[in-house]
Amino acid sequence: MRVFVTGATGNIGSRVVKDLIASGHQVIGLCRSDDKAPALAAAGAEVYRGSIAEPESLKEGAARSDGVIHLAFNHDFSRFVQNCEDDRSVIQALGSVLAGSNRPLIVTSGTGLANTVPGEPAKEDNAIIGCDVHPRAASEEAAASVAAQGVNVSVVRLPQVHDPVTQGLVTWAIAMYREKGVCAYIGDGLNRWPAAYVVDVARLYRLAVEKAEPDAKYHAVAEEGVPMRDIAEAIGRRLNLPVKSVAPEEAQAYFGWLARFADHDVPASSAKTRKKLGWEPTGPGLIADLERLELPQG
Repeated sequence: MRVFVTGATGNIGSRVVKDLIASGHQVIGLCRSDDKAPALAAAGAEVYRGSIAEPESLKEGAARSDGVIHLAFNHDFSRFVQNCEDDRSVIQALGSVLAGSNRPLIVTSGTGLANTVPGEPAKEDNAIIGCDVHPRAASEEAAASVAAQGVNVSVVRLPQVHDPVTQGLVTWAIAMYREKGVCAYIGDGLNRWPAAYVVDVARLYRLAVEKAEPDAKYHAVAEEGVPMRDIAEAIGRRLNLPVKSVAPEEAQAYFGWLARFADHDVPASSAKTRKKLGWEPTGPGLIADLERLELPQG
């Protein structure tokens, strides 16, 4: 297959590109910056210039492909709601090119959207939370919209995707801990976040585009739920910082924008994903990667 990958130079996308090429596929990789183009080309991908800020610029890449993996997303959380609506526009633009064909479009959202049964792990076939509660639902709403137009679309929902350098939202928490000099969790810290090693996640995307199953929902989850207290304690050990609990009413003052996520109990299951795709994650767990967290030099 010739696969158009948006976000091809990102932490997950670069691994997806590598996995696709190692498996015999050709890759057209979206790249908007001059400094990242050489590494993408060196990986064996065709460099495609464009930007998710200009959805129309992506259409030719999609038109030239046998399938699309859409990973790119603006992670400026100060404008999270707008970024989610922008992702809706990107999915609609990609879908307009693929409509009426069997060429797959794989879009990305989060496992938290399917946490609709309190206390239970999110499952792939759960109903999802709406945009009024979680803005990222815009991506899945857009997927449903283009599916209705004849696009073969499926969804990969991500947990905290990690390696020793980056760990999803945990990376933002680490920066906050450094700034404040203490690693905090809320209440008893037993609320859970699901996680998966980045190389395992990359393989799942490749399997999803190869299978090309319409309307499939996949959970890229290796660990169903890692307690926030365990995460804070692991970071505290690595950074040599104290660890403490903060009361729920103090969470906003301490965590800022991250407070909307820090107290959520959002475990997720991948049982159906593993069965459908034959996917079995083998990489290290989140705590293991935090124990070998790469620290800045100097």
